[in-house]
Amino acid sequence: MTPTERTVTVTTVGGTTFAERTDAVAMEEPLEIRVRTASTEPVSVAITMRTPDADGELAAGFLWSEGIVTDAAQIVSVSEGGAVQPGGFANIVTLRLREMPPDISARQFYMTSSCGVCGKASLEAIASREPFPLRRGYPVWSPGVIHTLSDKLRAAQDTFDRTGGLHAAGLFDGEGVLVAVREDVGRHNAVDKIVGMALLSGELPLSDCLLFVSGRASFELVQKAVMAGVPALAAVGAPSSLAVALAKDAGVTLLGFVRGERFNIYANGDRIR
Repeated sequence: MTPTERTVTVTTVGGTTFAERTDAVAMEEPLEIRVRTASTEPVSVAITMRTPDADGELAAGFLWSEGIVTDAAQIVSVSEGGAVQPGGFANIVTLRLREMPPDISARQFYMTSSCGVCGKASLEAIASREPFPLRRGYPVWSPGVIHTLSDKLRAAQDTFDRTGGLHAAGLFDGEGVLVAVREDVGRHNAVDKIVGMALLSGELPLSDCLLFVSGRASFELVQKAVMAGVPALAAVGAPSSLAVALAKDAGVTLLGFVRGERFNIYANGDRIR
């Protein structure tokens, strides 16, 4: 049993027969994200409901997507602390920064696992800066490569196989090779974990990659792709109208209903050929 799931007792009903058995369910637990400097006390920025895994990546990715951290060099260290919960995980992540961002005390969020735009900073980050301008028509993915992505992401969802309760975000290269995958009860958290992984490892922008998400493609997922320099976002489900509008404006290739041998192109299809 991994820290991302719990065992519970359930009663199954088949016809008129009742039977008890154990089942695995995906964990959803609170995480507090704090920032500090060498000379200041920690300041709480966000509390999110998440699946305990890659918490440092989640915190870093969230701060980057919200425009609170604007340069990887701002992050001195990432530490996990607080009360240790059953399963061995902590409930606080603290990022030590070189200097405190302006007005940080006014930028506090409470996020559920399904949280989308968690504050006006999300909109401000897009409106005020485009950290990584995208090259039009680059890179290119063939339809045949896109057709393989759904099965590859699904095969990499280890915890989903046992619980059926997690979203996933997968990062693919131009040849359709799965570079990284992260799971979480919230699809926004899963994407933040991918972005945080790249930020902490010095791999931003993700200008040669496609981001594939389970579920639908909402505005905030396109926003996170833009902030990470991702040129293409694909989803198993449908996009929202605002997601399409933002993708068109930002130059992101947006694909929806990517299932088996079919998909729809909603924006900037010049990268698919």
